[in-house]
Amino acid sequence: MPQASGATRAHTLSDFDFELPAELIAQHPAAERSASRLLDGRGAQPVDRIFRELPALLQPGDLLVFNDTQVVKARLFGEKPSGGKLELLVERVLPGHEVVAHMKVSKKPAVGTVLQMAGGYTAELLGRWPDDEGQLFRLRFSAEPHQLMEQHGHVPLPPYIEHGDSAEDVARYQTVFAAKPGAAAAPTAALHFDEGVLAALEARGVQRANVTLHVGAGTFSPVKTENLAEHRMHREWYEVPAATQQAIAETKVRGGRIVAVGTTTIRTLESWAKTGQASGDTEIFITPGFEFRVADLLITNFHLPKSTLMMLVSAFAGYEHIMGLYQHAIAQRYRFFSYGDAMLLERKG
Repeated sequence: MPQASGATRAHTLSDFDFELPAELIAQHPAAERSASRLLDGRGAQPVDRIFRELPALLQPGDLLVFNDTQVVKARLFGEKPSGGKLELLVERVLPGHEVVAHMKVSKKPAVGTVLQMAGGYTAELLGRWPDDEGQLFRLRFSAEPHQLMEQHGHVPLPPYIEHGDSAEDVARYQTVFAAKPGAAAAPTAALHFDEGVLAALEARGVQRANVTLHVGAGTFSPVKTENLAEHRMHREWYEVPAATQQAIAETKVRGGRIVAVGTTTIRTLESWAKTGQASGDTEIFITPGFEFRVADLLITNFHLPKSTLMMLVSAFAGYEHIMGLYQHAIAQRYRFFSYGDAMLLERKG
């Protein structure tokens, strides 16, 4: 891992790099959701715990905020008229049977090309999105996209998971409270919650509220510029319901803490706090120096080196503190990334 940087120096991409043994990348979930490990990183020294201990670490009157997005079977396969194979990863569904998607293909087809998709439907390429310079593509399916994805799609597992999707992934790459279809990636910190933990939290007097952010595959996109200010963030749709806004306000009045479950929840809450907009698209990029307005605690998984999520957690809990926690996690053989273990962080200052 890099040496701790000085407080006066602006962070660069290299600061967020670290060596991770490949065998620590979790390829499958833990046998039980709440049997994952939990690195309690709130104090000066890390404490090794099990996730089902979480309710005892929170206080009556705290408010847990979850992302209730539902992962859809967004990975679709097809071919060009020439016979060349292609893969689509749907990011969002638009009106009129249109979708926005990533496309993996040897040579991009021309606008107007009708693609033959596995399952017997078609997808007409309409152009790039959100503009002519966009990295994503807009297509029109020959039938309702959500139905087609459910019938013919595959679970959009992250690029570092090396097996094809299975029944295990259908069940476990999804939270137990997923409610609103639209995500191309899971809000992974919430994967550790099961009915037993939720019941224990309720019994302890911990409140719950939901936001929605439809996680895009762009969450796995690497940052390529050493100067972080040059990075262009991916766009995701979010919503903070009125009931959640009220619950947050009431929690703060009574002195409770806001506990964000996952970086997607943090991005949603801070987008709302920054703009005053309760719903819309966000491209918020959180790096050290960011002033958090909502969350007091964060539950999160361990993230990819040099990723925007490493930058977010470093902004939240402090760069040196996070790098120390990651060193500890690697030494103690924690499991990393989407199917890996979790940690509990407290906002710096």
